[in-house]
Amino acid sequence: MTDGTNGTVPQLDTLAADAEAKLNWLGEFGKDPDGGVSRLLYSKEWVEAQHALKEWIENEGLEARFDEIGNLFGTLKGKNTNETILTGSHVDTVKNGGKYDGQYGIIAGILALKYLKETYGQPLRNIEVVSMAEEEGSRFPYAFWGSKNIVGLAKREDVETIADFDGVPFVEAMKEAGFGFRDETKPARQDLKAFVEIHVEQGSVLETEKIPVAVVNNIVGQRRFTIEVTGEANHAGTTPMGYRKDAVFAASQMIFDIISMAKEVGDPLVATVGKIEAQPNIVNVVPGKAIFTIDVRHTDKDAIVSFTKQITDRMNEISKNHEVDTKIDMWMDADPVPMDEKIVEVMEKQCKENGLTYKVMHSGAGHDSQIFAPFVPTAMLFVPSVKGISHNPAEYTHPADLAEGVKALIGSLYELGYKE
Repeated sequence: MTDGTNGTVPQLDTLAADAEAKLNWLGEFGKDPDGGVSRLLYSKEWVEAQHALKEWIENEGLEARFDEIGNLFGTLKGKNTNETILTGSHVDTVKNGGKYDGQYGIIAGILALKYLKETYGQPLRNIEVVSMAEEEGSRFPYAFWGSKNIVGLAKREDVETIADFDGVPFVEAMKEAGFGFRDETKPARQDLKAFVEIHVEQGSVLETEKIPVAVVNNIVGQRRFTIEVTGEANHAGTTPMGYRKDAVFAASQMIFDIISMAKEVGDPLVATVGKIEAQPNIVNVVPGKAIFTIDVRHTDKDAIVSFTKQITDRMNEISKNHEVDTKIDMWMDADPVPMDEKIVEVMEKQCKENGLTYKVMHSGAGHDSQIFAPFVPTAMLFVPSVKGISHNPAEYTHPADLAEGVKALIGSLYELGYKE
């Protein structure tokens, strides 16, 4: 791939500066006072970020539009408008997260389209960047709302009765943000010919091996649960230990056993209890209810099924022993997903032609690409994460690595969008 001038894509220092500046800019929307970013689906900060991105996209001479549920698209129109190459990622964050996860894929996509437009003009096919509404599942017990709507998987009934931890209904938050449900009588988009997502690794493999870019060939599967343990709230001073139905005590034993069992199984299985809530959460009251979440991941579907059955059986056993009631809600069940071999080949070819050192690896984190892959030829690019830190204000990727990623993305989109 050449630009007709010096035979290369933009200089790394220019790309690095642009990518870092735009990530810092987007990170201001939902910036926490103590560091980090909290930009949850349909929040005020989320709305402001999406509209700011729309303005930037339009300023670059691209067509910008929202779909019904709030996914934002920026399009470089091709000669054949019936075929579209899509790139991008999600704009939502976890609570007090970093400014790279998801956001980098959006920024890189806009920068890539800007360069391709200015250098090569109109492509053969549409090339489109998307800032997806939601991926994380951090506000509501539902993940991949953005990508699932694009491919037609999301259903109205999936979210009509759910609410966030503050009790705000999903539908109410969506309407307050200015969006609504898509028309489910209409088919999903038929124009998408490829989806290419670039993302920070959220692990330490690339940094440890000193490799600036990875081509992802597989994404792990995962299951997520919300566990609600109900005992009996009672006076902390007048209720003997033997008479108690302590929900937190039961939950704590469940959590200890789940993590211990995961350690015994070992890599690549991982299990995480990421949120714990006690009620009434008062110092002198025996807790009557405990709520916690579980996240289980593995590269093999059978291994996930086997492990989650084991921990479910164990939780039910503990519940019986403590004389409490336990509700186990598995609200996410995503299979491991292979990436498209031809798109992987395109990415590898571009890395080689642009002199990029790269490796092929699987992703231990879930991504929107796993939703697209069964419907659209899909693959991913990774850039390093310093110390592997993610979902944390300390999340960081060196500007030079950001630039190498954008360079690889430009080459991949050129190959897919401009060539026969």
